[in-house]
Amino acid sequence: MKISMPIHLILLFLTLLAGESFGQAKYGTSAAPFLGIPIGPAGQALGGAYVSYGRDATALYWNPGAISRAEKSQVYLSLTDWFLDTKYNWVGVVVNTGYSGTVGLQMAYLDYGEGAVTTVDEPGGTGERWAASDLYTTISYANNLTNNFSIGGSVKVIQQKIFNESATGFAFDIGLLYITRFRGMRLGMSISNFGTKMQMDGKDLDHTYDPDPDHLGNNPTITSKLKTAEWPIPLLFRVGVSMEAVQTESSQLSLAVDAVVPSDNTTIMNLGAEYAFRQVFFLRGGYQSLMRNQIQEGLTMGVGVRYFVPGLSQIQIDYSYMDYGIIDKIQSVGFGVEF
Repeated sequence: MKISMPIHLILLFLTLLAGESFGQAKYGTSAAPFLGIPIGPAGQALGGAYVSYGRDATALYWNPGAISRAEKSQVYLSLTDWFLDTKYNWVGVVVNTGYSGTVGLQMAYLDYGEGAVTTVDEPGGTGERWAASDLYTTISYANNLTNNFSIGGSVKVIQQKIFNESATGFAFDIGLLYITRFRGMRLGMSISNFGTKMQMDGKDLDHTYDPDPDHLGNNPTITSKLKTAEWPIPLLFRVGVSMEAVQTESSQLSLAVDAVVPSDNTTIMNLGAEYAFRQVFFLRGGYQSLMRNQIQEGLTMGVGVRYFVPGLSQIQIDYSYMDYGIIDKIQSVGFGVEF
């Protein structure tokens, strides 16, 4: 039996994925761990099983190869209350140019807040304020090579900042999507954050240094700089499959499953299901991080509404809830407009 090129690529990726899953886990060995935070209430509610199922602009994060399947252009805003009163906000826009392919832009911003700077000598505060944040932006392009096969990629700029120190990195994402004729089955895969290491730098690392403090006559105030270590960013391999398990004239039940292999943790599996009524009301549920021991994440759920506003366009509103056990309960809302 002859196997098409997209299937060859999928089988090759699955083989690499299986081999990688037996590697040693490297917990907490990467910079910019916020790059692994799931984006968008729909993908979150499906337990992160979204690499093949992504239908809106948030596919920019999960699988840039899927954005070329969008029939219309869309702008989407996601607002998430993350751990310990931090805020994680994301905005993306996908522009379908027709036969020329699809272009996308996205930006994510994790705000840790701010506080007073204190020292041993001034425990009440120095009068300065510290702040910390994480940020990434990407530009993406995708195209349908055939009626069933799509490919896309992104160029990413990453920045982490705390007080007067910051680190900047660059990375690439690549994604593939293959749509079969069996119950709308979609096979997706992506490699995210293939890029540089990151290293903190800033004026607080500047110091004076006396190379020979026991002797007079030398310069006791030589300018020096403390050097911080370089850390890789988290490389993420995702592969998944989704399909329309049940479909009637007014309803549709879709199932999705993803396997995720991060470079700084162990392999996990995410499961998700979505019930759609007339493609207007959506009920979603899922479970994330199966196969990983001693985790707090687990059950996810959410709802969505898509409605055409006369004279405007189709509006999309989504909500998700993620249970992280004793750590916190995470909620997210999203708003999308097609144009």
